[in-house]
Amino acid sequence: MPKPAPAYFQRLAALAAIDNPADRPTRPVLEAYSGVEMATVPVGTAEDLELAVARARAAQSAWGDRSAADRAKVINRFSELVNDHAEELMDIAQAETGKARIYAQEEVIDVALTARFYAQHGPKMLADRKVQGMLPGATDTRVRYQPKGVVGVISPWNYPLTLAVSDAVAALIAGNAVVIKPDSNTPYCCLALAELLYQAGLPRELYAVVPGPGSVVGQAIVAQTDYVMFTGSSATGSTLAAQAGKRLIGFSAELGGKNPLIITRNADVDRAVAGAARACYSNSGQLCISIERIYVDRAIADEFSEKFAEHVKGMNLAGTYDFSADMGSLASAQQVDTVDAHVTDAVAKGAKVLAGGRKRADLGPFFYEPTVLAGVTEQMTCYADETFGPLVSIYPVDSTDEAIKRANDTEYGLNASVFAGSNDEAQKIAEQIHAGTVNINEGYAAAWGSTAAPMGGMGISGMGRRHGEEGLLKYTEPQTIATQRFIGLDGIRGIPQSLYLKLTPQIIKSLKYLPGR
Repeated sequence: MPKPAPAYFQRLAALAAIDNPADRPTRPVLEAYSGVEMATVPVGTAEDLELAVARARAAQSAWGDRSAADRAKVINRFSELVNDHAEELMDIAQAETGKARIYAQEEVIDVALTARFYAQHGPKMLADRKVQGMLPGATDTRVRYQPKGVVGVISPWNYPLTLAVSDAVAALIAGNAVVIKPDSNTPYCCLALAELLYQAGLPRELYAVVPGPGSVVGQAIVAQTDYVMFTGSSATGSTLAAQAGKRLIGFSAELGGKNPLIITRNADVDRAVAGAARACYSNSGQLCISIERIYVDRAIADEFSEKFAEHVKGMNLAGTYDFSADMGSLASAQQVDTVDAHVTDAVAKGAKVLAGGRKRADLGPFFYEPTVLAGVTEQMTCYADETFGPLVSIYPVDSTDEAIKRANDTEYGLNASVFAGSNDEAQKIAEQIHAGTVNINEGYAAAWGSTAAPMGGMGISGMGRRHGEEGLLKYTEPQTIATQRFIGLDGIRGIPQSLYLKLTPQIIKSLKYLPGR
């Protein structure tokens, strides 16, 4: 299972929604493990994006006219193809991001599950539904869902498979076209999935991939499409939301997180150690929902810290295209620099390194050890700022109430985790945490993998949700159609209007005595 061959990249590059790509400037795409160029990708322009949107808009009308069940057949076939091509998808995800294969596999599974969920349940969610009308027996009211039109997706580098299509399949099932700008470091993950969508029977215009810089192609997406889905930093999300607001178009975003994990005094320490390691170092910590703060009851803090540090020291850090590594590399030099700066700042201000804390250039240019800090204070950058790397801080607390208070002491509110002595205790803690998802006995996958449930952030961690019914219906315009029969607010045949209008308030008030009113 090596990195993909040159012919693979050549085949996929031809799928970019750029006319005459061979005549365009290109950008190098690096293998993250080695930092060596493995391919180039054509660089799109704002004009390319505008043309892709125009073509998508022309194709969307016919696609939207097809039944949701018909559209679902295409997405279901796509889900099957993802499973069939799992190995090569894992290869390209590892090559572009440097993640360990276990986490590349997580992405493939998530893509297949999300597509299958919407293929199975989307048509029912989108079906017309009758609702209670104004006047019982006299008003028939139904709600139907129309597609937005062309949905623009701006996807990041950290989960380039999942985030290229987990939103897109929902938008497509709803009858929209999708134009996507993948991150410039990971364009081939997106193009690999585009190839499978086309093989599943989706017209190419309905999922158009336009690689290029965010300052050009990303801005054009916000300016040209009918709805924007963004995954990335809170600062960029805020800017894009303001731009979308000026155009009065819909906007949804999953943004940053400084996610907490709470461990109570009665928790199983060994289980918490294993769970915390997964929660903190999945995808080398480059995950919006990964844990960066651990609040552990002081009664077990020393035991947990010692066992956790030993566990982390024993993790296998390697750049292999198999399942032997516990953690791979970071995705870029910028990520390494950020993590190193946070660790250096903390240590200079008095924090103690319990495990890790070093670059590993001997393994590759973007490797950094999984790191555990103790003694982190408010004066240190990593106390409140998102690191987005393999760095976590442990904070002993005197009570569960203190743990909850400190967990909520942040502008973010994306994800959280709880390990407690009983399920009842954990559930009560979870209900008090200000976060869009809370996982019990797990760091993130329980909520993330529950495709029927909404996922997203509170505070500056985002707006809107992906997954579940919310993640589908946000790509629609609900339309109410109401039919009034023999009686209305202005009168009824055979009764003088003056009398009817006088009695109307009492009639409306009496409706509360009817069942269901």
